[in-house]
Amino acid sequence: MDDRLSRAAFERARTVTPGGVNSPVRAFLAVGGSPRFIARAHGPYLYDVDGNELVDLICSWGPMLLGHAHPGVLEAVNQAAAHGTSYGAPTLAEVDLAAAIIERAPVEQVRLVNSGTEATMSVLRLARGITGRDMVVKFAGCYHGHVDALLAAAGSGVATLALPGTPGVTAATTADTLVLSYNDRAGVREAFARYGDRIAAVITEAAAGNMGVIPPAVEDGIGFNAFLAQICHDHGALFVSDEVMTGFRITRAGQYGIDGVVPDLMTFGKVMGGGFPAAAFAGRTDLMQHLAPVGGVYQAGTLSGNPVATAAGLATLDLATPQVYAHIDRISQTLRAEVTAALAAAGVPHVVQAAGNLFSVFFVSGVDRVPDYATAAGQSTQTYAAFFHAMLDQGVYLPPSAYEGWFLSAAHDDGAMERIVSALPTAARAAARAQSVLEGTR
Repeated sequence: MDDRLSRAAFERARTVTPGGVNSPVRAFLAVGGSPRFIARAHGPYLYDVDGNELVDLICSWGPMLLGHAHPGVLEAVNQAAAHGTSYGAPTLAEVDLAAAIIERAPVEQVRLVNSGTEATMSVLRLARGITGRDMVVKFAGCYHGHVDALLAAAGSGVATLALPGTPGVTAATTADTLVLSYNDRAGVREAFARYGDRIAAVITEAAAGNMGVIPPAVEDGIGFNAFLAQICHDHGALFVSDEVMTGFRITRAGQYGIDGVVPDLMTFGKVMGGGFPAAAFAGRTDLMQHLAPVGGVYQAGTLSGNPVATAAGLATLDLATPQVYAHIDRISQTLRAEVTAALAAAGVPHVVQAAGNLFSVFFVSGVDRVPDYATAAGQSTQTYAAFFHAMLDQGVYLPPSAYEGWFLSAAHDDGAMERIVSALPTAARAAARAQSVLEGTR
């Protein structure tokens, strides 16, 4: 498959942009090779600058629930843009989008922002302002945007204070962040036993999707999210569920639609913006009333509630019918089975895991379940890279990282699915060859 124009574009981009991209995973560093530069998209397909048609299994990392360039969303966007693109003043569309979120999720008030990072940053400020406490618990492998306090790696032990995970983040910034192992209830109990009167909030992805897809584990009939909610309430802390990725994608009500756990505060993004920069944080009225202008916790944004973004989000949520979710659920189940069959036939060790219709493939040996980041990190990224490029060569665009979920849309029809499925055996054999080489070097 010709990629000469993409490679030339990447070379030019690297002269004007750090690494040639505006978000690191796009650079293909995790899989090698040169990223494809996209010229346009329609339905389930991307079209790169070289003219290649690619079946898209990223869907803009989640937002394109309906597929690209959906006519209903385009109509709403065009109508909104024709009336002006930004006002810096309230609009009815902001109120309507907040009401649409409230109708789907267990929240009573919503504050709109521009990105998932902004939502998580703001919700933690709110939690600290409400509780008067400083410490926050997060889980290794859960990504909540590039907020300084959340870009932390785990220290030694299950409940040690975190160290910065990137240059530019100071030790002081992360000193109040505890990083624990996902799905590890003993670690959470230990953290609260040691720091319970200092913990303002626990924040977790409602179902982890940034270390591969890892759903919250169920033990003795109680899910991990329910456990977190209860232990937070027992110690006067707030439970924050980050549904930026899962919200309105894996069900009409996100992960809440699966486990029914009601958090104190939530964050949303991606689908609710319909492909535009829009996100939100939300919760009970008594908590949200701590925000300015009615409360003392300050948060603001010039472009928050942008009229074009809210129009796209409203149209997407309105068009996300039960039939849309039923279709995505069905093709997700089909594709998971086909991936498993192809990899098993090629003798490639793997685990496929899902949260609703969101799923990923772990090229990991010796386990039948991946419960946490430590296990996910044991997979063979080289095997995934071989699989990725074999799929790309056949016109299927997977996430360029082994630690990301696969996203489907309502636009993935029989033709798109057949192209994906037909590419799997060749990609599985490529993965098997890569695995064999790795095993031969040990």
